[in-house]
Amino acid sequence: MKIKIVALPEVREYLKDLIHILYEKEYFGFEESAIEYVEDLFEQITTTLPIRLKKPAPSYFSRYGKDMYYVTFKKNKATQWYVFFTTYIDQEQDEQIYLIRYISNNHVIAQYL
Repeated sequence: MKIKIVALPEVREYLKDLIHILYEKEYFGFEESAIEYVEDLFEQITTTLPIRLKKPAPSYFSRYGKDMYYVTFKKNKATQWYVFFTTYIDQEQDEQIYLIRYISNNHVIAQYL
């Protein structure tokens, strides 16, 4: 069975905005560094999401979808990213689909986990 990872348009938009936020708030001194950070995060998500230990998402996150799970990605000592997703099986295509519905970090959502 093949694996396909898809992010909702609002997740992709958030990641684009994240580049500008990281640069404007001076987390990175160069915009290229912020771009590299976000691209690396997304690459890590798309290549390792299926093999990571998933946990059921707390009910607080049901606003983003039903029956979701989440996994964590630690980027440095201070920041851990949380990726919330649902999984589906497409029988016709013989693939398991991971639909990313929401991404945030410990600085924003830690109190809800």
